[in-house]
Amino acid sequence: MIKHDSIRRLATEKIAAAITKMGHTLSEDEIYKALVEPPNPEMGDLAYGCFILAKALKKGPPQIAAEIAQNIEVDAKLIKAQAAGPYLNITFSPNAFGEEVLSHVLSGTHFKKQLVDKAPKTMIEYSQPNTHKELHVGHMRNLCLGDAIVRMLRYSGRDIVSATFPGDMGTHVAKCLWYMKKHNQEPVPEKGKGEWLGRMYSKANLLLEDQNGTPQEDLNRQELTAILKELEAEKGPYYDLWKETREWSIQLMKSVYKWADVTFDEWYFESEMDAPSAAWVKELYAQGKLEKSEGAIGKNLEAENLGFCMLLKSDGTGLYATKDLLLARHKFQDVKIEKSVYVVDMRQALHFKQVFRVLEMLGFEQAKNCFHLQYNYVELPDGAMSSRKGNIVPLNDLVHNMEEHVKTTYLSRYENEWTKEDINLVASQVAKGAIFYGMLRMDTNKKIVFDMNEWLKLDGESGPFIQYSYARIQSLGRKFARSGQAVNWGLLQHPSERQLMQHISGFNTAVATAAENFKPAAICTYLYDMAKKFNVFYHECPIGTEKDEATREARLALSAAVGATLKQGMAVLGMPAPDKM
Repeated sequence: MIKHDSIRRLATEKIAAAITKMGHTLSEDEIYKALVEPPNPEMGDLAYGCFILAKALKKGPPQIAAEIAQNIEVDAKLIKAQAAGPYLNITFSPNAFGEEVLSHVLSGTHFKKQLVDKAPKTMIEYSQPNTHKELHVGHMRNLCLGDAIVRMLRYSGRDIVSATFPGDMGTHVAKCLWYMKKHNQEPVPEKGKGEWLGRMYSKANLLLEDQNGTPQEDLNRQELTAILKELEAEKGPYYDLWKETREWSIQLMKSVYKWADVTFDEWYFESEMDAPSAAWVKELYAQGKLEKSEGAIGKNLEAENLGFCMLLKSDGTGLYATKDLLLARHKFQDVKIEKSVYVVDMRQALHFKQVFRVLEMLGFEQAKNCFHLQYNYVELPDGAMSSRKGNIVPLNDLVHNMEEHVKTTYLSRYENEWTKEDINLVASQVAKGAIFYGMLRMDTNKKIVFDMNEWLKLDGESGPFIQYSYARIQSLGRKFARSGQAVNWGLLQHPSERQLMQHISGFNTAVATAAENFKPAAICTYLYDMAKKFNVFYHECPIGTEKDEATREARLALSAAVGATLKQGMAVLGMPAPDKM
């Protein structure tokens, strides 16, 4: 176990020495893992529960806590140890926090620590948008969640491969191409072709729904089937149109990823997996590893309440599960990953249970390390979104509207002070911060209701509130330059100063825990709490009007450490940190 937290390590060493004095030994790993933060910061900086020692020492935890308190060595860093029921509460001096944590935060070394022992090589597969549909606000939950998990895991020191698997085949593509060739009267625009394709898809659906129940319905179905067969055969006018229009969608995806500062190590496409996956399923069937049911090939999982996992329909065409199986084999055999995480919404829960079980039955040991990270949907205040029905908020429109809102509401006062480039940059940073924080702050099992005005507020739990707190610290640093003298951390005795130091010291532990549990929402909470604590400190501990130079220097250094931690925390979530707002 890597004991990366200097304050916890200090507490661990002191407690271990005290237990040894009592005639017993306990591993430092066991002690380190048992340390928690007290419910009230006034009780101490860390608490150690003495439950694990009760059996060995044949005493009650409260008695053991009192004995450790008597035997622990108090010094200039660990200034108080006090029993509170079964817990030992420990308090450190401001100097301990300053020397062990804050000085390393300010130098940047605090953010470069290895936080985990050797971990399995892991692929995070996320953002699986369909071509020929428009990217909308609902897609952002997947993108923000997957990106934050990649960033958190990499920050912790894990070996991560990021991947995307867009859907560029299927009925939705056939519908879009069918409408373009047979019914569309609009010229293809010079710009925004990817977005325009999404509108063609919505129009196709509306027309098909209008013609349901008429003699045209059967003809439409036949035409769509013929288009799909042409795409599978990889030749013909619809295939040529597919190749051209697919690129429009990919360019739209890439422009969104560039805006979001998201990159992928691997790009996979459904079309690449289509024919090879069907061929592999036929091989597996010939080897007796799969079975037939009503003409379809798959695996019977009914004994495990997972139904029949269909891999080839009776007409010989594959399904999502077919392609996911082949892609999993590629991940394991070619990319050599040991763990695979799929960031996909909760509607696909049964699908992934079936795929993982079939992989296991086919002999892939890594199947036990496959994990479906489910999340709930994003809705508008008046209900669910649907690309099919066209009631969506297109992502590019959303970003533009949010940037304009920021410019009008917050930045118009700087029109004569800032350059146009600065105003555009900050508007973009704030809009992005609002979207990323809004998408990440809720636990994955909860729905998100997107409300632009709420997400852009400068007060309350929002991305712009965190960003504004950071920008205020940067402004403070520009207004009152630090002297460069050695910081006397011992001067930081005010409760709000102590609470900030405690909070900063827990950053790496917070990220490591959030990464382990795939919960970026925990980092959102951590940053929100830090911004609130900084605002309390800012109002209760004067800086500019503080007459004692050494105290002002210490408070400026503490503010700079808060700023550095906020910036690193936002980076872990994929949020930009504006230097001014």
